[in-house]
Amino acid sequence: MRLATFNILHGSRHHGDEHVDPGLLADAVRELDADVLALQEVDHHQERSAHADLTAVAAAAMGAVDHRFVAALAGSPGTTWTAATGAEHPETAGYGVALLSRHPVSAWEVVRLPGAPVPAPWLFHGRRLPHLVRDEPRVAVAAQVELPGGGTVTVANTHLSFLTYWNRRQLARLRSALAGVRRPLVLTGDLNMGPGPATRVSQLGSLASHLTFPADDPARQIDHVLGDGPVRAVRSEARRLGISDHLALVVDLEIGSGQPKKT
Repeated sequence: MRLATFNILHGSRHHGDEHVDPGLLADAVRELDADVLALQEVDHHQERSAHADLTAVAAAAMGAVDHRFVAALAGSPGTTWTAATGAEHPETAGYGVALLSRHPVSAWEVVRLPGAPVPAPWLFHGRRLPHLVRDEPRVAVAAQVELPGGGTVTVANTHLSFLTYWNRRQLARLRSALAGVRRPLVLTGDLNMGPGPATRVSQLGSLASHLTFPADDPARQIDHVLGDGPVRAVRSEARRLGISDHLALVVDLEIGSGQPKKT
């Protein structure tokens, strides 16, 4: 099974470019040729992305039979940007994560991860002094994917806070929420942390080690594929595509038969 995780920067080519061509996202998804695709920074009916449902665009491009977009934020940036609850109308503009699969999904689970409760100091690149920033809520979505040869694998996708002290708490909370799901488990996404804290806090093993950010001159790995149970990587790569400031992380997985997680 080929799995790919990709922070798509709402489909734009790079930071500072607000123009989004959904066709470029479709081209990128087709190039990845993934059986299971985890996307972060996904727009849903946003003006800046031509009011497109980017999850549906990706689903059509890869031939997904099941897919789910889950908003972390509802509304539009700069106007009605609020924490999503999951009770919004399906046509409400949103921004969040998506999980797509060419194989049937028998169960879905959503885990909401609140942002930091108070503004925190953050030093932006090129500035001498830190500025107070308000964190955004985050979300994770997990799917129980039915494999063609029998058996299942649980795949979870998330995008955690850029605040170092808070993304560790979010990952620990997500680890607890996934403690009882069926193994094998693959946790993937933009965790905004390096391999050391990602494996230590999640208590999962790394399945791919590649620099993923920034795309033009990768210096860090903040996008991860982590696993627990009978799953191993037989090949992996970080791939530059025509959109985003991240590289896509692609892993070919060999998955054994799993068992329900004992709690």
